[in-house]
Amino acid sequence: MEKGKISVLYVDDEINNLNSFKAAFRRDFNILIATSGREGLELLKHNVVHVIITDQRMPEMTGVDFLIEVLKDYSDPVRILLTGYTDITAVIDAVNKGHIYYYLNKPWDEQQLRIIIKNAYEIFHLREENKELIERLIDVNGQLEFLLRQNLLS
Repeated sequence: MEKGKISVLYVDDEINNLNSFKAAFRRDFNILIATSGREGLELLKHNVVHVIITDQRMPEMTGVDFLIEVLKDYSDPVRILLTGYTDITAVIDAVNKGHIYYYLNKPWDEQQLRIIIKNAYEIFHLREENKELIERLIDVNGQLEFLLRQNLLS
């Protein structure tokens, strides 16, 4: 996996979609592919992933169910739901339960999806920076409280 590249996990039970996705985006991003939600969860255990794209209609585990499972242990990756069907219930569940960033219909437009992935990564990156700033703020506040106590005691 190339350092500095955005890492994208694409989960879809259709091998042709996985191969098309990998062929279209492998030059721009580090691409991980999985044929099921279970396989996707396994890949998340061993890889840093910035953006997750999943198909909705898959056997065993829907895309929304997969994203709900992802959220239990991996809340950082930005989540995108991709589907060939307009299913308003799936959209509502994806937003409310899977906390998706974007809902996209198949077939995807390569340029549009490339932009969506880059924007999703920006959100990922900003969240990471936010966490670091909050940690630094907590440290500085602790130091200030210590100094304030020292001054009050002397």
